[in-house]
Amino acid sequence: MTLANRTVTHVHAKPHYEQLDGLRGVAALLVVIYHIFEGYAFAGNLPVITCLNHGYLAVDFFFILSGFVIGYAYDDRWKQGLTLSGFFKRRLIRLHPMVVVGALLGVTTFLLQGACHWDGTKVPLSWTLVALFFAMCLLPAVPGCPREVRGNGEMFPLNGPAWSLFFEYIGNILYALFIRKLGTRMLGTLTLLLGAGWLTFALSDASGYGSMGVGWTLDAPNAVGGLLRMLFPFTLGLWLSRKFVPLAVRHTFWPCALVLLLLFLVPYIPGKAPVCLNSIYEAFCVMLVFPCLVWLGASGSACSEAPASPSVLSSAAASRFLGNLSYPLYMVHYPIMYLYYAWLIRHGIGSSVTHIALAVGVVVGCVLLAWCCLRFIETPVRRWLSRKFV
Repeated sequence: MTLANRTVTHVHAKPHYEQLDGLRGVAALLVVIYHIFEGYAFAGNLPVITCLNHGYLAVDFFFILSGFVIGYAYDDRWKQGLTLSGFFKRRLIRLHPMVVVGALLGVTTFLLQGACHWDGTKVPLSWTLVALFFAMCLLPAVPGCPREVRGNGEMFPLNGPAWSLFFEYIGNILYALFIRKLGTRMLGTLTLLLGAGWLTFALSDASGYGSMGVGWTLDAPNAVGGLLRMLFPFTLGLWLSRKFVPLAVRHTFWPCALVLLLLFLVPYIPGKAPVCLNSIYEAFCVMLVFPCLVWLGASGSACSEAPASPSVLSSAAASRFLGNLSYPLYMVHYPIMYLYYAWLIRHGIGSSVTHIALAVGVVVGCVLLAWCCLRFIETPVRRWLSRKFV
C-alpha cells in the first residue's frame, strides 16, 4: 500500500520525514473509519456513504506520499551502486510480509464466515486455498473466476485493499526500470501527461461510479482507472521530491491532519453532466491540496529539530506512533470489516448503543491487531530478512 513507504534514515544523514509518516497513519486510521460507514451504506442499500464520504481519497494520498518517499530515499542511491535486484529485495522486504499476513487473516475470517459467496453459495475448500496462495503472491483474481471467492468482483477477495498494493508494486517496477532515469523536466512532462489522462477519466466519469474510487477489480474501467489513479500521484510525488525545498515552518502535523479530516468529510457532490462534479473536487484534492500537505509535512519534519516531547499529543510522538502503525493497520483491518459487514447485514443498521459500541470496538480492535502485527510479526520478520538478504 502505498502507505508502506516510510522514510528510512541512511548513512547519508538524510533527515527523517517523520511528520509525513504520521500523516500516512492519520490517513490509514481515517480509511478504517470510512470503511465503518461504508458497511452502513452497504447493509442499508444507501446510494452514498453518509460520513467521511471522500475517505477513499486516502489511497490517492498514499500514492503521492509513496512517490515522494521513493524518490527521496532512492533517487541518489542508483549512482552509488544500487542495483535493480537490490532495490526489489528492499521493496519486497518492506512490503510483502504484511501482504502475507493480510492474506492469512483474510482466509481465517472467510472460513469463520462459513466460506460462502455474499449470495450464500458455498465455496469449496480447494478454491479457498487457491485464493489464499494467489493472495500471498499478490496475484489478482479476474471477476467471476473460481478463486474470486466472495463473488463481488474484488481483485483480492480475502483482503480487498490489497489492490492498492498491487498497483504500488507496478509503480515500483516502473520506477526502477525507467522512470528513475528521466530528468526532472521529462519527469514533469510525464506527470502532466498522466495528470491529463487522470483528469479526462475522472471528469468523463468513465467508471460510471461518479468518483475516482476505482482500481479494486479487474474489469476494463477499473484496470485503466486504477493505473491512472496510481501513476499520476506517484509520479507527482517523485517530481515533488526532486523539487522540494523546505519551508521555514514547524509542527505542521496536526494542522495537516485536520485538513485531511475536513477534506474527507465533504459529502458526495452529485451531478455528471457535462462533467462529473464530484471529480472536480477530487481533482482539487489530488492535484492541489495533497501536494501542499506533502510539502508542508516534509517541511515541518525538516525544520523540527528540537527533541521530541514525551507528551502523546506532541507532533513527534503522534507521528512516530501513527507512522509505525499505518501500513499494518491498512493491511489487516479489512478482513475484520468483512465480519462486521456480515453482522450488519444480519442485524440491520441502527443508531442504538450496541451498534455504536460495536463500531468503536471494531476500530479499536483493528488498531490493537495492527500494533500486535507490527510488534510481533512485521518488525522482527523484516529485520531477519534484511540481515539475511540485504
